[in-house]
Amino acid sequence: MEKEKPGKVFASNRRARFNYHIEERFEAGISLTGTEVKSIRGGRANLVDSYADVEEDGVVLRQCHISPYEAGNRFNHDPLRPRRLLLHRAEILRLLGKVREKGLTLVPLRFYQKGRRIKVELALARGKKAPDRREDIKRRTAEREMAQAQKARR
Repeated sequence: MEKEKPGKVFASNRRARFNYHIEERFEAGISLTGTEVKSIRGGRANLVDSYADVEEDGVVLRQCHISPYEAGNRFNHDPLRPRRLLLHRAEILRLLGKVREKGLTLVPLRFYQKGRRIKVELALARGKKAPDRREDIKRRTAEREMAQAQKARR
């Protein structure tokens, strides 16, 4: 099966890759209002402090800031309202079991377009400790220096 390339990326959570070990990724639909869709397509969404809660009846995205649409007048949305994520029942039950494990959390990585729809890429992640972060920084620095040395040799 060939992996389908996602369309335009509207917002990404780069900080999540720094703070968490990404173990597994999921694609989820998201229930949005019209002004939220227009705002996201305008690039006015922020995923930095957001997370997803797994509840018995579904998955909810919390603390995701989607700025109010400028031309939305009285029909505008609350920027930090909880938004329902659309997943299959089997995926929800699987995530519920995984999130109950110690240290695992659901973190949104990005909003992107797939066809005409806006999707969320969720990651099942384990929080990094400070030594892990330092190790990652050392590794990236070493790789960068090796690449520069190889480039200089050519």
